[in-house]
Amino acid sequence: MLETGTRERLRNLPAVDAVLRSPGAEAFVARHGRAGATSAVREALERARREILAGGEPEASEEAVLADAEGLLSGRGLRRVVNATGVVLHTNLGRSVLSEAAVAAAVGAAASYSNLEYDVAAGRRGSRYDHAVPLLTELTGAEDALVVNNCAGATLLALSAVVAEAREEGLGEPEVVVSRGQLIEIGGGFRIPEVLELSGARMREVGTTNRTRLSDYGRATNESTRALLWVHPSNFEIEGFTESVGVAELATLGPPVVADVGSGALLPLSDEPVVERAVRDGAALTIFSGDKLLGGPQAGIVVGESRWISAMRRHPLCRALRADKLCLAALEATLYAYRDGTAREDLPTLRMLGAPAGEMQERANRLAAEITGAAPDLLVDVAPSVARSGGGTLPLYEVPSYAVRIGGEGVAADAVAEALRSAATPVVGRVADGRLWLDVRTLLEGDEEAILDAIGGLGG
Repeated sequence: MLETGTRERLRNLPAVDAVLRSPGAEAFVARHGRAGATSAVREALERARREILAGGEPEASEEAVLADAEGLLSGRGLRRVVNATGVVLHTNLGRSVLSEAAVAAAVGAAASYSNLEYDVAAGRRGSRYDHAVPLLTELTGAEDALVVNNCAGATLLALSAVVAEAREEGLGEPEVVVSRGQLIEIGGGFRIPEVLELSGARMREVGTTNRTRLSDYGRATNESTRALLWVHPSNFEIEGFTESVGVAELATLGPPVVADVGSGALLPLSDEPVVERAVRDGAALTIFSGDKLLGGPQAGIVVGESRWISAMRRHPLCRALRADKLCLAALEATLYAYRDGTAREDLPTLRMLGAPAGEMQERANRLAAEITGAAPDLLVDVAPSVARSGGGTLPLYEVPSYAVRIGGEGVAADAVAEALRSAATPVVGRVADGRLWLDVRTLLEGDEEAILDAIGGLGG
């Protein structure tokens, strides 16, 4: 039998609908969606019931339950954050932001049935591997194309398919020749030597870390050579006494060239390899990412000769690495922007990298004034900053930008940074020289409002 006080406290707990009609609930639902908000409120109420039954006396107002529900959601799952780091393709923050068209395409594919593996005209089963292929071949000049779920997987699949074909033909122990200067490690422990080992190929290294010549490849090429692997060192750069061999030179040696160009640039940007150039230079297979400089969803994209693309489609790994409908829908919408000549305006990645520094200064000045108005006790100013591409691309490429700086004497920048990360919409900046820097180059529409909301909560 429950005590009278316990029964009374249980009866005083508000209903779910009452909490969702309370002040602040509309913004709460907008942030988390109706289903997510309702589920969190129910969980918060259940927590309160358990506390009461254990003898506690939790605050039972609608506002208190709503605050508890917000706390439950704040550390759960994927959610929006504000990127004020100045790193456009921030790997930890999800790399490229999709265009409005790509988001709409993904939502459309998610919210309805689609022709993912159905040939509508013929009325029979189709192939998911046909989607995006016409756009990729048109944009790159390649014979054929294949999309899988990430670039590391695409590289492994390409090498595995080449090796498997050699074994089917009884050509002995297959070798893949690669320059020592291209035996790179990309984030997360993706190492070229280990990928070659997994593919079943024997790696044959040539040249040195800083200098590799065409003659080095020539001496290493023999009847066991199944491919020449060319890898763009996208996350570092060697300067000084260096020499390297390009795709066009390698293509003169005979074996197929597998070129991992990494970042997926379809338009010229600094010294980054352009996909079309690798195809034109004779690469049998050219591999690149979808969520780096291409500005699309995570994907591993391969363009090249039909013979080798077909071999990749037949390989058992292809199914394990296949891309889903959301990826394919978003990728197609991204590629249409390139085909229609609107990529620099439509794709957030290219727009951020290309925006004039003067525009960034004006935006930083406006934000600084708004922060000062919201929190006059804070020390706030605007300073020139340097933004970067990030995501393992263009390691030395610097983009002039501007940042709002918060902090100074008597203000702990680390504490301000932690407080902003703890906001309902976390704000991620960078701490340097005793201040928190909020670089405006990577801010999206609506991010200023989220920053001001976070600033407003500093005193709470």
